[in-house]
Amino acid sequence: MWPSPTPRGALVISLDFELHWGVRDKLSVADYRQNLVGARRAVPAMLELFTEFGVHATWATVGFLFFESKRELVEALPARRPAYVHHELSPYEVLDGVGENERDDPFHFAPSLIRRIADTPHQEVGTHTFSHYYCLEAGQVDADFRADLEAAVAVARAKLGRRPESIVFPRNQVAPPYLGVCREVGLVAYRGNLAGWTYRARSEERESLFRRGVRLADAYVPLTGRNSEPLMTGTAATPVNIPASRYLRPYSVARRSLEPLRLGRITADLRHAAEHGRLFHLWWHPHDFGLHLEENLRVVRRILGCFARLRETAGMETLTMAEAARRALTVDGAGERPRVAPIRATGGGRGYPADATRSDSPTVNR
Repeated sequence: MWPSPTPRGALVISLDFELHWGVRDKLSVADYRQNLVGARRAVPAMLELFTEFGVHATWATVGFLFFESKRELVEALPARRPAYVHHELSPYEVLDGVGENERDDPFHFAPSLIRRIADTPHQEVGTHTFSHYYCLEAGQVDADFRADLEAAVAVARAKLGRRPESIVFPRNQVAPPYLGVCREVGLVAYRGNLAGWTYRARSEERESLFRRGVRLADAYVPLTGRNSEPLMTGTAATPVNIPASRYLRPYSVARRSLEPLRLGRITADLRHAAEHGRLFHLWWHPHDFGLHLEENLRVVRRILGCFARLRETAGMETLTMAEAARRALTVDGAGERPRVAPIRATGGGRGYPADATRSDSPTVNR
């Protein structure tokens, strides 16, 4: 139900802040060093852009990044850990090789950057789980996920004095049976995925080159149509799905001639959302911008410039994921306490079926 016959559209931006923890099962530090080093310049630069345009954003942050030292991290590790069938997926297997602190190892620790994000107005520090946890991979169980998420909440409260309210599932492996755990630890929002087979969640084993190719093409031409979602009120259950609309792919030298199409795809969807009172959710990773930082920032500036014009002409809003969820949890905008509905369990446990709702991942599923 709408609070007015002409609702305003909204822009939601979320960033998967993970540094090497997000790609370590695919790329070594040496392989990805330029992106990782550049990510530490990209974060302050993006915060400056968001401040300039008055944009709210959610930074879904891996819990391991919060710690000041390796010793502090090791002391906070949960007793339960995911027993992935493919052991290389577990970051616990490589902790011995991590440096001692942020100065010594800027690829696995980032407390200074997290504080900078938290101190910037209208920036939400959400969670990307504690250990970059994969919910659809064989071997892990819901109790492992609960332990991981509780550790993520604990470190955020200890370091920032507040608990996270939003979650982005690593590799976008949203597992519906685990949403109840998210609710129980106090999360009110999660990033879901676009509908349809192209973006449906799958484990790494079940992903295909064909689907990746379709998603790549969809970034330049509207194969899946206009991507935005209705802005709803009166939603009953938490966490609220704030579905992704578009992954902002990093600048590519090989595809630089297609840049006008990539930008046009996003701004057309943004205008459509503003004109029809819908939500457009754009996301990316800070390390995506580590290489070709200036080119990537130029694209973001143009997107935010488009948003600024739509804010003036159509009243478009900017919301964090948690703000969008709270909007959905009100009835007619009156702020009524949300009604919490149970989430249907459809499985879970070791070998949980790898089909739910997934989109792109920067190094794996572009």
